[in-house]
This record gives sequence, structure tokens and C-alpha cells, in this order.
Amino acid sequence: MNPRPIETAQDEDLRLSRQAMQRAAARAWEIAARTGTAIIIRRAGVIEAVRPAELDPLQRQQAPHAPDAGKP
Repeated sequence: MNPRPIETAQDEDLRLSRQAMQRAAARAWEIAARTGTAIIIRRAGVIEAVRPAELDPLQRQQAPHAPDAGKP
């Protein structure tokens, strides 16, 4: 596994992939809020179904960046 930050990758698509995932997550929250459905997240190693109304916007931004995000 490459320990360098993805933002330093030579491939532009790879460099921008984190931002694309963040935009996709934000869009998923918007759709879930509009349709009244839950989003499945992993927080502190626990998989949870969370309704967007249960989290304030700051928590929504932090959810994808949980300490164990990216770990299998």
C-alpha cells in the first residue's frame, strides 16, 4: 500500500477522487433528507443507519471521515 496522500498522486483523476467522493456523499445526504430515507455509515467501527435529520450539518461532514474510514 502506498503511504503517500492521494492528493499527491501524479494522476489527476486519482488526485481529485477524494473531492468527488465527498460531493457524492453530500448528494446522498440531500437525497436521503428529501426522501426520508436513512444513510448507512460506519462510525467508530460500527455500521449504523442514520436519518439525515438526526445529524446536524457539521456531523454530516465528519461522518465520512470517521477515524476508521477506509479500513476494511
